[in-house]
Amino acid sequence: MSRGKYIAFEGLEGCGKSTHVKRLAETLGAVATREPGGTRIGAMLRAILADPDNTDIDPRTELLLMTADRAQLMSEVIEPALVAGQHVVSDRSVYSTLAYQGYGRGLGIDTIRSINEWALNQALPDIVVWIQIPRDEAERRLAKRNLDRFEREGADFFARIAVGFAEMAAADPARWIIIDGMLPKDDVQAAIHAAVSPRFAS
Repeated sequence: MSRGKYIAFEGLEGCGKSTHVKRLAETLGAVATREPGGTRIGAMLRAILADPDNTDIDPRTELLLMTADRAQLMSEVIEPALVAGQHVVSDRSVYSTLAYQGYGRGLGIDTIRSINEWALNQALPDIVVWIQIPRDEAERRLAKRNLDRFEREGADFFARIAVGFAEMAAADPARWIIIDGMLPKDDVQAAIHAAVSPRFAS
């Protein structure tokens, strides 16, 4: 039995990741999950991380909580599914931590990579789908939400995150797929399917 593919969706808040994780997982018959919060323990960590009242979380604590969630998800959900030959589609991955805590919070990229490679036992996503939208569009979409702690960060924070995603995508084009998130939903779905499908042959 061949190992399943690990597909991660990335992007700014409001880009449409959750919608298209669900759609692609249904198309592939894959396991759909999310970071943080894809396990029972992860849900508790997500509640801490997302709570807007938790303004006193140190950036290093935030990084370690995100990494703890990821280690649990890998052990409990992702790795067992991949070994069983199932594909996994995840709403966010290690690349969000590199973007948010690395570029956004200014923590060391090399340190984040090292901690997360250990937490993941080197199992990085095989495919990363970056749904790209302009920052002003992300702000417009967020204006309709009851915002969590991350979503309440300022424009400069999200500008640094956008730079992070762009630099990571440019550095690893064999892994990353860039999708125009400004297209209608069905067109975004079609573009994702068209871009992801050839990767299953490799």
